[in-house]
Amino acid sequence: MEIQKTAKTVSLAIDEALKELNTTIDNIEYTVLQDASKGFLGIGSKPAKVLVKIKEDNETKENTKLKEEPKNIEKDVISPKTTETTQKRIPKMVSEDSFKKEETEVKQKEINKSAPGIAVSFLKQVFEKMNVEISIDAKLDAKNNLFIELKGKDIGVVIGKRGQTLDSLQYLTNLVVNKGKYAYMSVTIDTEDYREKRKQTLEQLAINLGKKARKTRRNVNLEPMNPYERRIIHSALQNDPYVKTYSEGKEPFRYVVISPK
Repeated sequence: MEIQKTAKTVSLAIDEALKELNTTIDNIEYTVLQDASKGFLGIGSKPAKVLVKIKEDNETKENTKLKEEPKNIEKDVISPKTTETTQKRIPKMVSEDSFKKEETEVKQKEINKSAPGIAVSFLKQVFEKMNVEISIDAKLDAKNNLFIELKGKDIGVVIGKRGQTLDSLQYLTNLVVNKGKYAYMSVTIDTEDYREKRKQTLEQLAINLGKKARKTRRNVNLEPMNPYERRIIHSALQNDPYVKTYSEGKEPFRYVVISPK
């Protein structure tokens, strides 16, 4: 059996022939009757033309197979009732991706439950090295954020100058708790509402210095602050029509500049 096919390229012509013959390239022989030609500026272009035929050995096998197949057709026929019964007996298969996702979620929940204990254990070791007596209360909220409340007579040492020690403890605890986790867990360490009080102090400072910059028509540079405190300053003055804020310098000495518009 042989057929002729025409296409833009020889390869495409052969592919068309393979589809029509329902076979693979190993089972055919082909002759290129005409190579494709682009012509000049699309004028005089010619398509590729090939003659494809099935190899004699494979054609004989195909014909023999076609003759034998009708004898076995009845054995392969399945009635609708049989199909329905079989489908009821076969449970729905869970995809591998779904299984992995479910497994990851289970592991994540287990890790989340252990996070408060890991944080408390780490902080106890730190406070022992600092030789301070601090009580630690760690809890997870509904969104799996970890909040840690510290109390004790030595709390001033733990807070440090402008909260620098407290921020360092929070940063290190974040690293310890999130080691090997699938999803990041936010960790906040506070004591006697220190962070809220610090926020209010910074907001008031920003407003006062904003008035100063407006009055003097000169830039006002604040002391170096961490990213969290700089955001508080920016946020406090973002709607002020008379001044603007931006940060300068490199960490850990980056600071906010309040400039008149």
